[in-house]
Amino acid sequence: MKKLLYGVFFVVFIVIFLYVNNHWLVVSKHVFESEKVPASFDGLRIVQVSDLHDALFGNNQEKLIAKVKETNPDYIFITGDVIDSNRYDLNQSLQAVKGLVDITDVYYVLGNHEVATNKVSEIYEALSSLGVHILANESTVLERDGERLAIVGIEDPLMGRSTEDMLELATAYLPDDMFKMLLAHRPEVFNTYVNDGIDLVFSGHAHGGQVRIPGLGGLVAPGQGLFPKYTAGVYDEGITKMVVSRGLGNSSVPYRIFNLPEIVVMDLKKK
Repeated sequence: MKKLLYGVFFVVFIVIFLYVNNHWLVVSKHVFESEKVPASFDGLRIVQVSDLHDALFGNNQEKLIAKVKETNPDYIFITGDVIDSNRYDLNQSLQAVKGLVDITDVYYVLGNHEVATNKVSEIYEALSSLGVHILANESTVLERDGERLAIVGIEDPLMGRSTEDMLELATAYLPDDMFKMLLAHRPEVFNTYVNDGIDLVFSGHAHGGQVRIPGLGGLVAPGQGLFPKYTAGVYDEGITKMVVSRGLGNSSVPYRIFNLPEIVVMDLKKK
C-alpha cells in the first residue's frame, strides 16, 4: 500500500512540476545604459515576447496579455515563432497578438517556424490587419523632441537571404551614429550583429536551452547544439548588447525543465 501511495505522490509531483515549468509566467527585467541613448528616450520601456508557438496562458491568452500590460511598456517587440509549424493554428496564435496591440504599438519579425509553414504572406497579412508593425528587412525611425533612434527588423535566414545581406538592406538609409535596436530571431549569429554595429539586439529561438541545468545553463538549442552559448539573458561584445528571451512555448520537445516561460522587459537609460 505504501509503495502505491508513494507512486501516486510521485506521479502527482511530476505533473505539477511540469505544469509549473511550462505555464508559470515570469518577467525578467534588464537595463540598457549607454551614452548613445538619446536623452529624450531615457526611460523608454520595451517588452519582448518571443517563441509563443502554440502555448496557451489562460482563456484567450488573458494571463499573458495581463502580465504584459502590468509592465506598462512603451513598445512591444515580438521576435518570431508566434506560431508553430507542427501545429499551425493562426487564429489561436493571434489571440495573444489581439490583446497586445490594445496595449501599445507592436513590432514583429519572422521566426523560422513562420517560414516553415510556407504561409508567410498569410501571416503577414493577418498581423498587419491587427495593426502590427512588420519589419521585413527594414527600419523605422522614432523621434522625440528632435532626437531619433531606429527600430530595425530582419527576417529569418530561411527566407533565402544571409543575415549580413538582410542587415545591410534594413540599415541602408540609417546614419552610422544613430542608436539602433534590432529585432532578429536567431541569437547564434551574434557576431554578425556586432560587426554591423547594432547597439541593442532582441532575440529568441533558443527556448532557454529547453532544459536548464542549475549552475550550467541551457542543455540544447536549435542552431547551437548541446550546451549552447546564447540561451537566456544579456550578452555583450564591443558596443553591442543582445538580450535572448527564453520564450514562452515549445515545439518538437513538449516540455521545459527548470526553464519558466519568460517575458523580457528592457529599459533604456541615458548614461
